[in-house]
Amino acid sequence: MIKCVILDDELLAISYLKLLCEQIENVEVVKAFNDPKIFLSEIENIDCNLCILDIEMPGMTGLQVAEQISHSKKIIFTTAYKEYAAEAFDLNVVDYVRKPIRKERLAQAFEKAAQLLSAAKKYFIEWNTNIGKSTIFTEQIAYIKTSEIDSRDKEILLIDGTVIVLKNLNFKSLLEMLPSKDFAQVNKKEIVALSSIKFLTTSEIITTVQTEEHQFLKLHIGETYRNSLMEMVAK
Repeated sequence: MIKCVILDDELLAISYLKLLCEQIENVEVVKAFNDPKIFLSEIENIDCNLCILDIEMPGMTGLQVAEQISHSKKIIFTTAYKEYAAEAFDLNVVDYVRKPIRKERLAQAFEKAAQLLSAAKKYFIEWNTNIGKSTIFTEQIAYIKTSEIDSRDKEILLIDGTVIVLKNLNFKSLLEMLPSKDFAQVNKKEIVALSSIKFLTTSEIITTVQTEEHQFLKLHIGETYRNSLMEMVAK
């Protein structure tokens, strides 16, 4: 699923883009802005993976905005002016779409973004954590659970024993960031890396993760998640 945020100083352009996005499968517009400064003040706390930026805006161009966005968020530029194309691609953006925007052309740009996002999930995730903005390589993750202090947060246990807290992130969004072949949700509050499974029964997983009591961590398998987990392990 592509979750995008729109930035354009023209409200009519925003409405038109939203209308086009609603007609394209697997695309959700999370939020829209018409002010670059407000956009930059909020974007890192929004659950999205792509930004659609207009280039020509008063006060700050889309090119300047793009330079300040996390690399984990892909970018599609829109503009009526072709002279920006070369500079836009220097920023390694997904695509550059000329106005007036056609649905077919926008869908093509989203397809490029989806391919890049799928590849990125195999390597790392970026999110706000208890130690600031962090890049976490997925191959280092052993186990994830809902924080007991604040259920909106998720605690990641790395294979070396380090614990990192992801701030304000739900399991659905987190699973979309992780490579689906390597991680499985086992109940409402826990996700495990398949590489951390020592053995399992139909109701319980014994992991390679050691607790403070030097015992192997045990996870209960929720009935809702049992079949999909067994199918993944059998592959």
